[in-house]
Amino acid sequence: MKWFITPRELRRLGIVGMNQRNTGMIARLNHRRNYPLVDDKLLTKKLALDAGIAVPELYGVIETNHDARHLPDLIAGHEDFVIKPAHGSGGNGILVITGRMGERFRKASGLLEEIDSLEHHVSNILSGMYSLGGQPDKAMIEYRVKFDPLFADVSFQGVPDIRTVVYRGYPVMAMVRLPTRGSDGKANLHQGAVGAGIDIATGVTGHGVWHNDIVERHPDTGAGIAGIAIPGWDRLLELAAGCYELTELGYLGVDVVLDRDLGPLILELNARPGLAVQIANGVGLSTSIDRIEAQKPKNPPSPAERAAFVQALIGAEPGVRS
Repeated sequence: MKWFITPRELRRLGIVGMNQRNTGMIARLNHRRNYPLVDDKLLTKKLALDAGIAVPELYGVIETNHDARHLPDLIAGHEDFVIKPAHGSGGNGILVITGRMGERFRKASGLLEEIDSLEHHVSNILSGMYSLGGQPDKAMIEYRVKFDPLFADVSFQGVPDIRTVVYRGYPVMAMVRLPTRGSDGKANLHQGAVGAGIDIATGVTGHGVWHNDIVERHPDTGAGIAGIAIPGWDRLLELAAGCYELTELGYLGVDVVLDRDLGPLILELNARPGLAVQIANGVGLSTSIDRIEAQKPKNPPSPAERAAFVQALIGAEPGVRS
């Protein structure tokens, strides 16, 4: 089913458009001096660790083409891993290796790559091919998350992640991004992943969006998307809310993965989160933001208190729930 409604209906639903997001949220609430805290994934990882927040283990960093020769040493002993740009965006440049077959490496899609191809990919990262502004970059090699079996039926190969949009410290909307064959195992909507809305009050999934189509089933597995209860949802919302103190960014996307062995891990933070979360949830960001602004406590509450406040506020109004 296509997502198509009139401009009047968009306004009634409180849908935030690109201009409103760019000027009313990003430019107004995100001071540029804080952008490096999220645009540099190495720095984000350090901040999270310093704050006691769990992140995927870093196996190593390659900063120059000369150092790329050390890639075999960095991945020695690891059957699976992820290579990603430190300053990448939109999921670009992320290479997910799920296993080995002799001297070759298996990608999430099932295709096999030689070590030369991996080194070439690292070289492309270093050149700035995937970085913001095309500036020279660094290649990170890190632990590949083993996704929670909860998502086994609604994900193809890769690891689903949970994107929560945080407005001035309040988690206002969330979705789980489910990898597909077309997205090459990556949880990125622009590359073909499915985004399934999550009821912010209960942590239960609803319908999904895939290439701007509303879908009820995963395109590869055929399994139903709705009705999945995210475990530890209260804690996940608190974790997302706490990233406001970590970055001082008023409009923030927090990406969390659920590892089957390690539990929730912060994957990355985004100072310019997209707007597809509204389609996935069938409701606009302004609907929740306006209610929070009108009723939020005067004294600065803790992350846990902000998360509980939103759950109670939005959960009390079925018409504006995810």
